[in-house]
Amino acid sequence: MQLAIQNLSKRYANGVQALDNVNLTIAPGMFGLLGPNGAGKSTLMRTLATLQEADSGSATLDGMDLLKDKNGVRRILGYLPQEFGVYPKVTAAEMLDHFARLKGLSDSKARKATVDALLERVNLAKVRKQKLGGFSGGMRQRFGIAQALIGNPRLIIVDEPTAGLDPEERVRFHNLLADIGRDVIVILSTHIVDDVADLCPSFAVISKGRVLLAGEPQAQVARLHGKIWRRVIARERRDEVAGLPVISTRLQSGSTVVRAYSDAALDGFEAVEPDLEDVYFSAVAGHVQ
Repeated sequence: MQLAIQNLSKRYANGVQALDNVNLTIAPGMFGLLGPNGAGKSTLMRTLATLQEADSGSATLDGMDLLKDKNGVRRILGYLPQEFGVYPKVTAAEMLDHFARLKGLSDSKARKATVDALLERVNLAKVRKQKLGGFSGGMRQRFGIAQALIGNPRLIIVDEPTAGLDPEERVRFHNLLADIGRDVIVILSTHIVDDVADLCPSFAVISKGRVLLAGEPQAQVARLHGKIWRRVIARERRDEVAGLPVISTRLQSGSTVVRAYSDAALDGFEAVEPDLEDVYFSAVAGHVQ
């Protein structure tokens, strides 16, 4: 099984080029799509989920045309959008039963078995009769994954799933995604680098609608060995690094930690081992591709 996206483009009526000749090949497992807000991630996810049209290009999953066979796509797709609304006065079991009906599960016994199994899988079985309006953010996200898993989908798309979650819920959600991603294609769209580093054996960086790089996280990090430099300066002296190839700055204990990309040593900087965040910032800054 393989998802092949070729030359996919989308320009909105206001002139924004949301997708610009996107090419990706995605195998089963977790695939991370990293990019800043407004990079085109959600546009790509909505296009694959049949919620909007592309201007040109193609997307196929084992011969199925995802842009034309919309009914076929919806039968094999699980989707958790960035904004996932629920009816606050409906219980988890009732809402999941409703989604199962929409997915075509007409047999009541089979539907109940499916609902029970999914609530158990996302660790919500004990609150199956609780109204969704009383769920925490993490519980809602896990419920969102449960509805996305109805019908044993082959392609699962999750858009910014851990934004706003506390550390404990984030770990729980990571474990759930890792378990799901063993047998199907799971696309994790996010701007949180650690989510991709923790979960995804392959990823891509997208910015301004273009794919800047794609590959395995460890391999991309290795490419930056000897090219990432660090310097700690006082906040009021940040003008000292103006004009240098700075990729990120971070306040830490009252000082500013500056990281830069360079093939050669920089005065006043020390060499440091790169990480996936350096890959991301270097790609967005145009230093690597």
